[in-house]
Parts: sequence; C-alpha cells; structure tokens
Amino acid sequence: MRYSKQRELVMQQVEALSDHPTAEEIYQHARQECPGLSLGTVYRNLNSLVEAGRVRRVSVPGQPDRFDHTLSWHSHLYCTRCGQVSDLALGDDVMRRLMDSQPERIADCVLTWIGVCENCAKKEKARSEALQAAL
Repeated sequence: MRYSKQRELVMQQVEALSDHPTAEEIYQHARQECPGLSLGTVYRNLNSLVEAGRVRRVSVPGQPDRFDHTLSWHSHLYCTRCGQVSDLALGDDVMRRLMDSQPERIADCVLTWIGVCENCAKKEKARSEALQAAL
C-alpha cells in the first residue's frame, strides 16, 4: 500500500476515535485537520485500509458501517438503545477453536451481538426502580 497523507490521517482518526466510528464521524474529525478532505476520500481510504488488513469493518444490519483499529478477533455489541458499538468481552475459546479447525476455509469471523449495552441497561434499571418506588 502506497503512502498517502489522507490515508494516514484517516487511520489516525480510527485509532483516536476508539469507539468504532462511522465514516461520517471520521470525516467530521479529519476535516478539521485537512479542510479539503472529501467524504468520498474517507470512504475510499477506509476501504483500502480494510483490504490491507489495517482496519476492521464492523457491520450492523440497517446501520452505517463502523471501523475498528483492534485487529485481533473479538466480538462487538450494538446497543439498540443508544446506537453505540462496543467491544464485547467474551471467552473466545470456542470461536478460536472453530476457526483454527478449518484454516483453509475460514480466514476470519465477525460476530456482532445486538442488544442493550451495560450503560443503557443500568439507566433502564434505575428508571424502573425509581418508577416502582414512586408507586
């Protein structure tokens, strides 16, 4: 992969915005440093970085793709309440064994869970407890 100032800037933003940013979020931050940058350039460079294995794409059905700088295998959680994507700490022993058992057929595994993040779950619990106490 040839060096490109814009590509390096996009990569820096993916690393700096470690909350699985969308291309739009990366663009908004990167254009502060490079005002002439276009959204199309951000998309092209993100695709190049994914193809080169420097960035991981996190897809959630019906949502814009997110990008992750952590390349080692791990799961993600898409929160249906706040819309955030976060790393999900799961024992990956079973998935790793499955992947390793078929090395010629399986190159990678992308696993995104859909549910409620810990923050939103705590807020909902507190809201429910407050409502119960008021009754």
